[in-house]
Amino acid sequence: MRIATWNVNSLRSRIDRVEAFLDRHEVDVLALQETKARVDQLPLLGIEARGYDVAVAGVDQWNGVAIFSRVGLEEVQTGFPGQPVWTKEEQGEAAPESRAIGATCGGVRVWSLYVPNGRKPDDPHYVYKLEWLARLREAARAWRDQPTALVGDWNIAPTDEDVFDPAQFVRSTHVTPPERAAFQAFLDDGYVDVVRPHAPGPEVYTYWDYYRQRFERNRGLRIDFVLGSAAFAERVTGAFIDREERAGTGASDHAPVVVDIA
Repeated sequence: MRIATWNVNSLRSRIDRVEAFLDRHEVDVLALQETKARVDQLPLLGIEARGYDVAVAGVDQWNGVAIFSRVGLEEVQTGFPGQPVWTKEEQGEAAPESRAIGATCGGVRVWSLYVPNGRKPDDPHYVYKLEWLARLREAARAWRDQPTALVGDWNIAPTDEDVFDPAQFVRSTHVTPPERAAFQAFLDDGYVDVVRPHAPGPEVYTYWDYYRQRFERNRGLRIDFVLGSAAFAERVTGAFIDREERAGTGASDHAPVVVDIA
């Protein structure tokens, strides 16, 4: 079975690329992040015509997550237990966000996750990010005894090797010790970065900003991951980052990450 994750940065803008990607790589399960639309706005007819069941969550033009599966789609769950809610400071009210959706696909529990960005270390959104990760960790502990994949855009570069120039990010999010500790906590709990053994660094990334030809100069970050429970990790037979999907006109700023399991 082939599972992929991709921050598509607007499904409506990139539906042709998504359909071509599914066809080219014969993907069985695709987890998407940043679909950026309400559920009723998503262009899903071509996906369904290809034999995929779809589970989507989206409330506005921000965030949004989805899972497409042609090997079954059961026990769909939007949001995980204890998931924090972002509160808009200027309004003092909770703002619904679509950042997590889970489903059982071919016997594997897949969670498509779009971890909050954090913005800046002194921003309330950074506190929200750390709380979000802490609550996800608590929920994920209960999923470890089954084949489970926590996939998506984690908005964390766990090591300096995952950043094109660590010195440029000293005062930025994605690399701060609390964020890295939050990511490491999942590994300490038994989840495994199943892609790294098959796509070793250095200079192996999943995200390149559109700014100043970052992709062409390979000035990227590795922030998209597949973390598998032991029962999932032991079945992995291969993995790769489809770097070429980042190239060309109309590309997302993220590349898909693909994992094969027996």
